[in-house]
Amino acid sequence: MPALSTRTGSEIGLYELLSVLPSQLQPHVESADDRSFLHAMFGERSLHSLVKIHEKLQCYEDRAPTPVLDSAGSLAQNLQLLLTEELQGRSASNEIRELVKLLSKPHVKSLLSVHDTVARKSYDPELPPLPDDIDDEEDSVKIIRLVKNKEPLGATIKKDERSGAIIVARIMRGGAADRSGLIHVGDELKEVNGIPVDDKKPEEVIRILSQSQGAITFKVVPGIKEEAQSKEPKMFVKALFDYNPADDKAIPCKEAGLAFKKGDILQVMSQDDATWWQAKLEGDGNLRAGLIPSKHFQERRFAVWKPTTVTTLQRTPSKRFSGLRRSFRLSRRDKKTNKSMYEYKRSNQYDTADVPTYEEVTTYRRKHGDRHRLVVLVGPTGVGLNELKRKLLISDPQHFSVTIPHTSRSKKHLESDGVEYHFISKHLFEADIQNSKFIEHGEYKGNYYGTSFDSVRSVLSKNKVCLLDVQPHTLRHIRTAEFKPYVVFVKPPSIERLRETRRNAKVISGKDDKNSSKSFSEEDFQEMISASQMMENQYGHLFEKVIVNDDLTVAFNELKQALRKVETETHWVPISWTHS
Repeated sequence: MPALSTRTGSEIGLYELLSVLPSQLQPHVESADDRSFLHAMFGERSLHSLVKIHEKLQCYEDRAPTPVLDSAGSLAQNLQLLLTEELQGRSASNEIRELVKLLSKPHVKSLLSVHDTVARKSYDPELPPLPDDIDDEEDSVKIIRLVKNKEPLGATIKKDERSGAIIVARIMRGGAADRSGLIHVGDELKEVNGIPVDDKKPEEVIRILSQSQGAITFKVVPGIKEEAQSKEPKMFVKALFDYNPADDKAIPCKEAGLAFKKGDILQVMSQDDATWWQAKLEGDGNLRAGLIPSKHFQERRFAVWKPTTVTTLQRTPSKRFSGLRRSFRLSRRDKKTNKSMYEYKRSNQYDTADVPTYEEVTTYRRKHGDRHRLVVLVGPTGVGLNELKRKLLISDPQHFSVTIPHTSRSKKHLESDGVEYHFISKHLFEADIQNSKFIEHGEYKGNYYGTSFDSVRSVLSKNKVCLLDVQPHTLRHIRTAEFKPYVVFVKPPSIERLRETRRNAKVISGKDDKNSSKSFSEEDFQEMISASQMMENQYGHLFEKVIVNDDLTVAFNELKQALRKVETETHWVPISWTHS
């Protein structure tokens, strides 16, 4: 980068430097958005004001000003008495009389008194004296005094199993101990506020610290410093589960834990400990990091808690298939045939997807000209997925589109290939199944039906938003950098609202039978609620938006607003989608 000026750095003021920086950086910034950001940032009035104040204060700091005297109050009082005595019996000018009057005013006296108080005060740091009882042969010790406010100290301790000493186990990034730079991992704690801790348990020491306020004095024996500190890059992860350290019996210090909810973005500050990471909530102003279970540790715990997850999924085949032109709805009369609809294959990808811990993410914003993200709607039968898709298509048919499903059945009268369906032979359909060309597929009355990956690509290639509704277990197949799916879960309202709002609605109970629709029954409502809960429990970590379809118009407007933000705003996505 070219030099900003021929003058030396000491001759250039910070205010002047900021003024010329945008023009100097112009040739090195390619994006118009970045250039606008730089100009806006460096042209901010508040920033300029702060810089001017900084330069003024810097001048005084360089001169190291000291008070000329520390007795301005008594000097003014003596001057007032002297002038009063001199003026007795004599005429005096108005200026002298005004001066005597001014010196007698209470606010002037107060101002001079404050001046003297500040002038006499020393602002140099005062270190506590070394204890008199230090043994000359004792290990080298440090006396550290930290000021503890309401925030935790930001360090955890443990008892060394071999020596029994109280050792600093970890320093929380951004906490008070970390910011001080005086306490390090491995330091041996000898005293806290003069209380020896050699014979105490870590819980007792923590109790002493929690009860201490203001200045806390530590006596520590420095540990052996690591030659090279870890310089691991900070990463961002999306939490795929809820966590409350107060309920975690394994955490070494509950007060140091960080609570979070499913979907929160966490900035991982340290992975030095293989079991407990240090992290902060993205956007949180708290500087101190907190403890969270590491990915590996949480996966192990999850495997112990839910050992039958995969088996359960294999025994719960779905009854619904996607496609707007001809809904892949199966009759309740065909429950017996559903058991062989889907093929579940065990794989590493499958097992990992069913262990929701953390997913490394990064920010993503669709650029002009890029393909749209695939929009995937998920929800139980009868919740209104088709109605929402239909309203989107009607609202803007040039922007939204759906896939054309494949089938092996014969073409009916007035049907056209590539319009209602892509009609292919049963042999070719089975070959495509073997070659994994379908996102999902099923069999109904001896004929195959399915949605292919190529049908999605066909819509996206036309610069349209592809609307797709699928069974949630198929999400793992389309959660790729190619499709970058935005997954919306549509859930039903309470069963009371279902009875009220769906009383006159119809549910399709057959697929190609036009007269197969029937009114919702109580069993339909119960099954819708149950299926919704199952989907949210098992796949909720994959949902980016949840919409309750209580009122179709309200749900549609919420969905359309969310899809508009997907196209125009920045979102967190798996890092693999941008680094593939």
